[in-house]
Amino acid sequence: MSSARIVLVSVPQGGKAESLAEGAVEARLAACASILPSVVSIYRWKGRVHRDAESLLVIKTTRARVKALERWIKARHPYETPEFVVLDASSGSREYLAWLEAQTK
Repeated sequence: MSSARIVLVSVPQGGKAESLAEGAVEARLAACASILPSVVSIYRWKGRVHRDAESLLVIKTTRARVKALERWIKARHPYETPEFVVLDASSGSREYLAWLEAQTK
């Protein structure tokens, strides 16, 4: 079983995605973060349906770093309640998973 985790974080378009991605990697909270620069999110917030242009961060980390990454993201994220969804990566390339583990230590 892999300890790899994939974390999804949406952010408003306009540069915040890059600073969060770079900061998480620099802090060794993530091995890698990919930015999907243009997504449309439709969601209900405070009784209203919203439609916003956002970017989506796909962050690769380990089970051991998830809680620290969540605290770090929440402290820097512009939203009151940021998306922070963790997916288990149950398998993958042995070499990639070893690299991911090494980058988050």
